[in-house]
Amino acid sequence: MTPFSRFSRREVLALGGGALAASFGSLRNARANPGERRHGMSIFGELKYGPDFAHFDYVNPQAPKGGTFSQIGPQAAFNASFYTFDTLNGYILKGTAPQGLDLVFDTLMARAFDEPDAVYGLVAESVEASDDGNTLTFHLRSRARFHDGSPLTAEDVAFSFALLKEKGHPLISQNLREMEAVEARDAATLDIRFTGKQTRDLPLFIAQVLPIFSKAFYTANDFDASLTPPLGSGPYRIGAFRAARSITYERVTDYWAKDLPVNVGHWNFDRVRFEYFRDRTAQFESFKAGGYLFREEFTSKVWATEYNFPAVNDGRVKLQTLPDDTPSGAQGWFLNTRREKFKDRRVREALGLAFDFKWTNKNIFYGIYKRTESYFENSPMKAQGLPSEAELELLEPWRSELPEEVFGPAVTPPESDGSGQDRRLLRRAATLLEEAGWTIQNGARRNGNGEVLSVEFLDNDPMIERLTAPLVKNLELLGIEATMRQIDSAQYQQRRDSYDFDVVMQRYSLGLTPGIEMRSYWTSEFAALPGSRNLSGIANPAIDDLVEKVIAAPTREYQEVAARALDRVLRAGHYWIPQWHKNVHHLAFWDRFAWPETKPKYHRGVVTTWWADAEKTKTTGPKD
Repeated sequence: MTPFSRFSRREVLALGGGALAASFGSLRNARANPGERRHGMSIFGELKYGPDFAHFDYVNPQAPKGGTFSQIGPQAAFNASFYTFDTLNGYILKGTAPQGLDLVFDTLMARAFDEPDAVYGLVAESVEASDDGNTLTFHLRSRARFHDGSPLTAEDVAFSFALLKEKGHPLISQNLREMEAVEARDAATLDIRFTGKQTRDLPLFIAQVLPIFSKAFYTANDFDASLTPPLGSGPYRIGAFRAARSITYERVTDYWAKDLPVNVGHWNFDRVRFEYFRDRTAQFESFKAGGYLFREEFTSKVWATEYNFPAVNDGRVKLQTLPDDTPSGAQGWFLNTRREKFKDRRVREALGLAFDFKWTNKNIFYGIYKRTESYFENSPMKAQGLPSEAELELLEPWRSELPEEVFGPAVTPPESDGSGQDRRLLRRAATLLEEAGWTIQNGARRNGNGEVLSVEFLDNDPMIERLTAPLVKNLELLGIEATMRQIDSAQYQQRRDSYDFDVVMQRYSLGLTPGIEMRSYWTSEFAALPGSRNLSGIANPAIDDLVEKVIAAPTREYQEVAARALDRVLRAGHYWIPQWHKNVHHLAFWDRFAWPETKPKYHRGVVTTWWADAEKTKTTGPKD
C-alpha cells in the first residue's frame, strides 16, 4: 500500500449508501441526504460495509502480531525509488524518498480493497455534505493521537492540507487547486470548501491519500528534504535507517486506531523493513542468501530460470502466483514530444514499428507476457474494434483535429513475424520517416537541414539494457542514431522531472475508476509542469476534454465509454512504444508467513494482512 498507488485508484465520491454524484460545477447529492453523517465514501453505488461492520472480509481478525517483514518493494511515495533514498519527506518534489512512508501517517479515511473505490472512516468517524455539495464536513475521532501522545485535531488536518497545497509535490498541489479553504471549526470538526469547479474525485483524494502531519512538529521543523524522522500517527514509526541502504518501520504497539474496523486484522508485523541495492542482480543474490524475506519478481527471465536455488528446492522459499484483478496499466517507452524531432506523429509511429515484441517475448521473457495495446489494458475501459455510437458522440466534436485512425478500428501495434527484424514493418517505418522528411543521406537518417535523427533511451537500471538493445539495433537499421544511456538514480530522477530526455520507460498504474491523476498523465496543464507524469508532453485539447469527461462521468458505464474514447485518441497519437503486461503477481518468500483465506480482490494484501507464523519462524530461513 503506497501513497501513489492509493492516489492512482481514487475516484469520484459517494456518501454512505448512495452516490454523491457531481458535475463539473459542483458536487450534487443524487441519493444521499445533505447534512446526513455517513461512515464511508465510494464512487458509484452502494457501500459494501454498513456503519456497524467489525472488519473487512479479507482479513483474519485474530491474526497474531510479531515478527519481521523485509522486502525490496514497489516504488512508494510520490518521489520514491527502490534503488536509493536521501530524504524522509515523500511529499515534496525535492529529493528521493524511501518506500513505506505511508505506514507512518494516518489519513481521514482508509481504502477497502474488495471494492473498486470505497473508503471508510479512520481519523474521521463520519462525513457529511452541504446542500450544494461544495463543502464537506469531517467529524474526527477525539481519541486520535500522534506517536508522542499529543492529540490529533482538526487543526492539524487543516494545517497539513494547506501545507501540501502550498509546498507539496506538484502531483498533490496541482490537484488541490479547487480546494478553496480548509478550516478547523473546532478540535473535532473539519470543513473543506471547494470552488465549485472541483472534480468529483477530489474529495476522495483528500480523504484517503493526503497524510496528516503534526502542526507542532512542522512548526518546529522545516517542511523540506531532510533525514529528520517525521512525527506521525499511523500504525508504524520510523526506526533504524541508513540512507540508500535500508529503512525499518516499527509497529506502534499503542497505536490509537488499532481496534478500528478499518484496521482490525491489519499491520501484524512488528517490523517492516525495506532494503536498497544499486542493481537487481545484487537484490536477487541477497534474497537467495536470506538478506530479506519477500520479493515480487518482475523479471520474467529470473522467474523462469533462476528460482531453482537450494532454498526453493527444499521448500524453505515458497513461490506463489496471485491473480491481479486490477487494470494492468500502460507500460512502454515514452517519447518526449517537447523535442522537435518527435513532434511528427509519423516519426513516433515509425519508432514503434521497430520493436519486435514477439521476438522479445520468446527469447527474453520466456513467453510470460502479453503485448500491451491500450492505456487501459486488462480493463473494460480498453478500446476495441470500431468506436460505438456512444464513443462517437464524444469524438465527433473533435473530428477535424484528430487523426482519421481515431474513427476506425482502435490503433493496435501490428504483430511481427518474430524474426527480430521484421522486414515488412521496417519498410513501413522507413516510408513513414521519409514522408516526415527524414531521408537517408550519407548513410544516416537526416532532415532537410542535414540534422541526424538521434534517439537516446535513458534509464537507471542496467537490467533494462537487454530489453532495449534489440529495438536500438532495429532503429540503427533504419539509419537512426540510437543509443542507450545508464545514469545513477538521483540524476535520472532529476532529468525525468525536468524532461531532459528523448525516451524513458514508465508504467502508468490506473485504477478501476480513474480520476484526477489522469490530468498529470496526459493533459496540457501538466505538460510543462516539472515532476508530472506527462512524460510525453501531451498537449491536445481533445485529450484534455476527454480526460475531464472520464473524471466527471455520472455513472460507471459512462466513464467506461469516455475512457474508451480517450484511449482511441491516445493510441492514435503514438506517444509511446507500448511494451508488455501480465495479469498475475509472481511472489517469492521465505516460508515464515501466513495469510487470510481470502485475498483482497484489488490488492496483494501482503504487508497489510499477512502475519508471521511463529512456528515457521523458529525453523525456517534467516534470523530477524
